[in-house]
Amino acid sequence: MSAGRVAPTRSLRWELLGALAAACDTPSASSAATQALGFGATSKEEHTAVFVLNLPPHASVYLGAEGQLGGEAADRAAGFWRAVGIVPDADPDHLASLLALYAHLGAAADEDTTTSSTRAALERMRLALCWEHLWPWVPAYTRAVESLGVQPLARWASLLRATLSHELPAVEAALDDRRPLALRDAPDPLDVSTGPSALLDGLVIPVRSAMILTRPSLGEAAARIGVGYRIGERRFSLKAMLEQEPHATVAWLAGEADRWEHLHVADGNDRTSQWWAARARMNATGLRAVLDGSEADLPSGPVPAAR
Repeated sequence: MSAGRVAPTRSLRWELLGALAAACDTPSASSAATQALGFGATSKEEHTAVFVLNLPPHASVYLGAEGQLGGEAADRAAGFWRAVGIVPDADPDHLASLLALYAHLGAAADEDTTTSSTRAALERMRLALCWEHLWPWVPAYTRAVESLGVQPLARWASLLRATLSHELPAVEAALDDRRPLALRDAPDPLDVSTGPSALLDGLVIPVRSAMILTRPSLGEAAARIGVGYRIGERRFSLKAMLEQEPHATVAWLAGEADRWEHLHVADGNDRTSQWWAARARMNATGLRAVLDGSEADLPSGPVPAAR
């Protein structure tokens, strides 16, 4: 596509999205981007704490059935790249790559030399990218980034969520009634009747729990409950908390599900936000059923390790 002249207001829109993309890329790109956005520099240690140790910026972690990198969710993102005629990026579901692609499609549609039919096709691609691969997870993800308290990145997260929210009315107006495919194909919510081991597995899979539990949030919960916090993978830490204070830990998890329901509601009245809020509410109800004994007994003794 040619690099024809773009109207200034539209150009700034795509430049902003490009800067938002760079802020979650490499440490050096992130620091330069947050400074350019007026949020201050980020250190390599801060970048690592947010994007490596706690919140990898990959759609597959938050939309995948296993809550891990890769898998069907990453393949779905790669398929979108191919559908728009671009060789998939090495990390096709990485937030930086998806945002950069979104900005690229928008800028290409705005070029003076782009025909009306090509412009319409590019707009459809851009809107589909937002609906299928960005909006289904970025609002919750940015909430989790904000909770970590790294101020330049917290401000970046808030701006990113607001920017995508501003894009959403056009997205919804152009698309049909269906929820994004990742949510239509999502695994079941938490099933508290299957026992503590299965419950632990589901709690650390965002698309099942409708929560994003970070290591700092678990550490804070352990301190509030009054149990020792064991550093390790989130499932390991939760397992230790359940072994020490099962009732208080489940009560905290139910309250956390309530909190996430409110966050999802705050993100909008669109079909995707409603889906996340309903799932969080369902999980809160299930966790409270454990507390009142109507669904399953609280664990006593060591919780079985994951197989």
